[in-house]
Amino acid sequence: MNHHKYRLIIPFVVPGLLMYGTFVLWPYTQALYVALTDWSGMTPTKTFIGFDNFTRLWDDAKFWSALKHNLQLLVLLPLTILPIALLFAALTTQKVGGLRGSGFYRFLFFAPEVMSAVVIGVLWSFVYHPSMGLLNGLLKTVGLDGLARPWLGSPQTVLWAIAGVIIWSGVGFFMILFMAGIQSIPTDFYEAATLDGAGRWRSFRDITFPLLRDQLQVAYVFIGIGALDMFALVQVMAEGGGPSRSADVVARYMYDTAFQQSRFGYATAIGVVLLALTLVLSLVTIRLTSRERVEY
Repeated sequence: MNHHKYRLIIPFVVPGLLMYGTFVLWPYTQALYVALTDWSGMTPTKTFIGFDNFTRLWDDAKFWSALKHNLQLLVLLPLTILPIALLFAALTTQKVGGLRGSGFYRFLFFAPEVMSAVVIGVLWSFVYHPSMGLLNGLLKTVGLDGLARPWLGSPQTVLWAIAGVIIWSGVGFFMILFMAGIQSIPTDFYEAATLDGAGRWRSFRDITFPLLRDQLQVAYVFIGIGALDMFALVQVMAEGGGPSRSADVVARYMYDTAFQQSRFGYATAIGVVLLALTLVLSLVTIRLTSRERVEY
């Protein structure tokens, strides 16, 4: 009987495995090999040099500076995006006493999510413009001229200006994620809490937040992967990594190494390290936030 079962399953599984191996595993294997060569990307020959690229990477100050910026974003983004998204989700979900006109607010908060990173980067580059930008113009209008500055032209502010754009554009996605989680919580829980005299804050603290653990886990992983990337916005808003490379990130440095310096072997080694960091971050996050599944 089992023999016939496998004969039925195999024709459906094998095509998927072949596609996964061809379009996922094989490119990874090629990347690992290229990372062990000195390929310039311009010649058909690749000279095998072993782990020399990774040895050079260990002593590469530009790589470590870019990685430091990624790690700073990795700390900042979850601490800002998740609380804001949770707040907006709670305020726009009727089940937990949301605001009137919540549909409009959902559209407003989610709108940046449908825009491409390039469009967002160009838009905010105009907002941050030192002389014609909306931000400096607004500060001068309200009498805060001393706060006006070249936001993308100063090493002290460029990374945080880009981080502000990331927060603005990313909140909507996680708001929708948390809204879906809230909608899946039985209404009986909130009704029982109301009968016990619990207010909105206590209901959120004791019911909503604990039962959003799975959504928070997914959100942590997504934000972590995003924080280790950030290529598009940095490339558009801070070409060359910003003044003194003060906003450079690993993905942009990898691009610069490959296409500006024609060092594809070394750039691929950077990509392999970035892949390893992403996998480790994802596994650690899932491990630390895992729990027994709550049935309700």
